[in-house]
Amino acid sequence: MPEHSSEKKAKEAVDEQESRAKAEDRESREQTPTSSEKSLTPKERDTVAEHGSLSSLALYSIILREGEEELQRPKMSLWWSGVAAGLGISTSVLVEAIIRANLGSDHPYLTLLESLGYSFGFVLVILCRLQLFTENTITVVLPVLAQPTRNGFYCIARLWGIVLAANLCGTLITAAIGVHGGILTVDTLGAMLEISHHLATLSPAETLLRGIPSGFFIAAIVWMLPSAQKSEVLIIIMFTWLIAAGDFTHVIAGSNEIFTLVLNGDMNIFTALLYHIAPVLIGNIIGGTGLFAMLAYGQVHEEM
Repeated sequence: MPEHSSEKKAKEAVDEQESRAKAEDRESREQTPTSSEKSLTPKERDTVAEHGSLSSLALYSIILREGEEELQRPKMSLWWSGVAAGLGISTSVLVEAIIRANLGSDHPYLTLLESLGYSFGFVLVILCRLQLFTENTITVVLPVLAQPTRNGFYCIARLWGIVLAANLCGTLITAAIGVHGGILTVDTLGAMLEISHHLATLSPAETLLRGIPSGFFIAAIVWMLPSAQKSEVLIIIMFTWLIAAGDFTHVIAGSNEIFTLVLNGDMNIFTALLYHIAPVLIGNIIGGTGLFAMLAYGQVHEEM
């Protein structure tokens, strides 16, 4: 046992030394002017440095830091933030329904236009820093990929379980208010049911496969935001519009549509969970963690 401990410490020391050497090498390259920069004044060089984009390793470090903080948050903080995210993301379906109700189901560009409404909930949730499950398919995974431990995997399972349950609780509440609260016009509720029925026509295999690109795009949004430079809203709108216009599936936004059908009496809860929500959940995890998070980690692993 002591020998094993000594070997581990020696390996950690070597790894730390290699990481320090790589950092010093990057710092040296940054401080060495290029052939064109040698002709610039110091002020112009500062301007060039300010306009440089964040490196992949810098982006990774920012998201890894966020992930470490999220993994340490108290359970109740995660829960209420997750419920708020579920409530907020339901805005996507509401705005889609409002656009459809006003344009009419026979409008030639209905899909392209109402898909803009899908972005509203994501803008609200992401900029309010609420706990959305699909964001956590990359954020909290990166720290564990960097240092895989049993406790790390437990922390991911704990956070995923709490946030997913909280998100679904939030979308269930908004679906109940939409169907039975009497706050929507007849046209808007009818449009919301039309949108929900369209999602319900997909088979479990289709919802799973369409959930993979969706999970990938949400993870990509998380990766891009630190370097967005005041274009955060535009980035969120672009890629969430793509999810809706491409008829891809998102487990939390889609759960609001499915719960709407359940509470309207068009589907039972077991069918909703097993045949519609669970397959999308798997697809989103594959796209966000299995593809994007692994690729993001892979591109910087040798630089650390």
